[in-house]
This record gives sequence, structure tokens and C-alpha cells, in this order.
Amino acid sequence: MNRETDFTKGKILSPLLLFMIPVFFSMFVQSLYGAVDLLIVGKFADSVHVSAVATGSQIMFTLTNLVASFSMGATILLGQKIGQGRGEESGRIIGTGILLFAAIALVFTAAVPLLAVQAARIMRAPEEAFGETVAYIRICGLGSVFIIAYNLIGSIFRGIGDSRTPLLTVLIASGINIVGDLALVAGLRMGTKGAALATVFAQALSVLFSFLIIRRKKLPFTVTRQSFRFDGAVAGRITLLGLPIALQDLLVGISFLIITAIVNNLGLTASAAIGVAEKVCGFIMLVPSAFGQAMAAFVAQNYGAGEYGRAKKALRYAVSVSFILAVAMFALTWFRGDLLCGIFSEDGAVILAGADYLRAYAVDCLLTCFLFCFIGFFNGLGMTRFVMIQGIAGAFCVRVPVSFLMAGLEPVSLFRIGLATPCSTVVQIVLCAAALAYANRKMKDGSTV
Repeated sequence: MNRETDFTKGKILSPLLLFMIPVFFSMFVQSLYGAVDLLIVGKFADSVHVSAVATGSQIMFTLTNLVASFSMGATILLGQKIGQGRGEESGRIIGTGILLFAAIALVFTAAVPLLAVQAARIMRAPEEAFGETVAYIRICGLGSVFIIAYNLIGSIFRGIGDSRTPLLTVLIASGINIVGDLALVAGLRMGTKGAALATVFAQALSVLFSFLIIRRKKLPFTVTRQSFRFDGAVAGRITLLGLPIALQDLLVGISFLIITAIVNNLGLTASAAIGVAEKVCGFIMLVPSAFGQAMAAFVAQNYGAGEYGRAKKALRYAVSVSFILAVAMFALTWFRGDLLCGIFSEDGAVILAGADYLRAYAVDCLLTCFLFCFIGFFNGLGMTRFVMIQGIAGAFCVRVPVSFLMAGLEPVSLFRIGLATPCSTVVQIVLCAAALAYANRKMKDGSTV
């Protein structure tokens, strides 16, 4: 393994940052998929289409995040094997992973379009936007195979310490998506359906380009035809590591869908506002999210190599840098939320309501820099069941109940509803601090976590 992908020796901060920065830009560009859809629909269509894309993309984001989280099992397993000096097992891990995710892709492609109406009803999509919401979910659901393939490819490369290749592939896809949106939404005035078609087409071409890049790229291990045999033990290990992360993200995503459904009851303006605000939130949370993903790969290698001390130092560095950037994002979001929401909508009422909701997320900016780095650290250690428990506890013991409570207070305020999220984050940070103390004791005793 070359120096660029070996995190077990030498400096800590600079390799971590060099790995994290492409992860950040990959996530930034990935966020542009839904954001560009909403931006162009907001400029060239009315609030019905904005609401449909906002609600539909929230559902698809939840499903996509589920797959991306599950694929983290492959990232962690690859990283740990490489850290242990057992890179020869990587070919079998990759081959089994591809077969496993191919089966998942077939299930999603069939199930999502069939359940689109039920999903829109659960989300309580406004009556005016119900048909367009269903259409968006169905079209994107038919492209699930491409979404899953992209996320698996990214997980494999991050597992071996390469965050640049996933950035290149997502840059290609984003460019295609923007061209498609301009052609179908702005040019042909296809509204919601055009945005969905552009997204699926971009994902499909992204996967094609990814395979072309992989064929030309020299890997630190060999993948042969024999690698593509289903290994039950490897699939079980990927599932054991990835399933708790996926369940946690799914249930946390559901908690946010519940909040969206609560706000959808308040009318079309509130529905469009929370959709716009959530797109903004996706961007302001990118830095801690990128550190979380980078930490998982960095810690996995060092834990596999028995370098727990380096993993802890990486956690401290990640939190420190992330917090500095979080202060800047807090100021921007708290004081200029209207400017941020104005990027995605020209409706004055939607902008004001979205800015009110964003002020709560400004507070959360100061907290997620701790939480996401903790989560990446524990994922790298393989403590994915704990990650699941703390996420579910925060979502359903704090976030959802507080949202219901705030929605019942008069006058209704999106800011108060949004405060449910930082309240949840505080509880999760306390749980993570306790888990860190537990991990320290276990490692001091010479046992594994």
C-alpha cells in the first residue's frame, strides 16, 4: 500500500485533512443533485413543483443514505484488513460486496416505484403536489440500481484510503445532472418529472464512467473472476458492520420525515419552506459529515494495526478543525438564513419561513462537529451497534417528541420545531462521551471493543 493510502504511520493531521477534503467535495457535489433540482425547479416552476421535489427528494435521500450507510460495512472491513496487513483478502471482500449490493439494487428498483403512493401519503404531501411527488419518487426509484452502484464504488475506494476517485466520478455526474435539469426543467418545462429524469440519467452515466476509471486505475490488490463468488462469511461481516449503521440512518431519516410530515400539515408554504431549509442544511452540515466519513476510514486502518492512540489523536484533531469551521457556519446560518433560502426560492413567504427554521440548525452546527466525529470514530472501531443505539435514542426519544410538542404551541414557529434537532444532538453527545470512556478502558486492558 502506498503512503497516500496508509494512515497507520507518520503524521496524523495532514493525511487526515488530505483524505477529508476530497470526501467533503464529493459530499458537496453529491448534495448538488437534489439542490440543483430544487434550485432550477424553484426558478422555472411554481410552489407545487417545489413542494413535490422537496418531499420526494427527502424520501429518496433517506433511501440513498440507507444504502450508503450499509456500504460503510465494506469501508470498515477493507480498512481494518489493510491495517492488519491482510490486503490480499480485499479482492474477495469487493467481489462479495458487489454481488450483495446487486441483489439489494434489484429489490429497491422493484419496490420503490410500487410503494410511491404510500410513501407520499405517509409524508402527507400537500394535495396540490401529491401527483407530482409520486411521479418524482417513481422515476428516481427506477434508477435505484445506479444510486446503489455509485455508493458501493465510493465505499470501496474510501476503504483503501482513496477519496479522490469518488470525487472525480461525482463531479462528472453532477455536471450531467445540471445540464439535464436545464434542458428538461428550464428548457422543456417538465417540472418535477424533468428533475427526476435528469437525476437518474446522471447517476447512470456516473456509474459507467466509474467503471471506465476503475479499469485504468492500479489497485493495491488483485480482483479476479474468482473474487466474484459469494462468500457467506465476508457478506456476514459486511452486514454485521453495515446493518447497524444503515438501521440507525434509516430510523434517523424517518424521524426527519416525520418532522417534514408534521410541517406539511401547516400548509403549502411551510412544506416548501422546510424543503428549502433542508437543502441548505445539507450543505451547512457537510464539514462535520465529511470528517465523520474520513474518521471511519482513518480509524479503521489504525485500529486494525493496533494503533489506538493514533485513532484518538485523529479524533481530537478532527473535532478541533471542525469546530472552528462550525462557528463560521453558525454565524452565516443564524444571521443570513434568508440569503441562503433565497438561493432555492423566489417566494418571499417561503424564504422567511425557511430562514426561521434554519436558525435552529445554526445552533446544531456547533454541536454536530462533536457528534459526527464521534460517530466516525466508533464506526472505525467497529462499534456500529452503539452508533445505531445512540442515533435511535436521539431520534425517537428526543427529536420526534420535541417536534410534536413544539408544533402544538401557538403561535406555531418553525424555529421552535427545528430546536428538536439540537436537543437530540446534545443527548447523543453525552452517550458518545460515555462510550469513549468505555472504549478507553477496554483498550487499556488490552482487549478489543
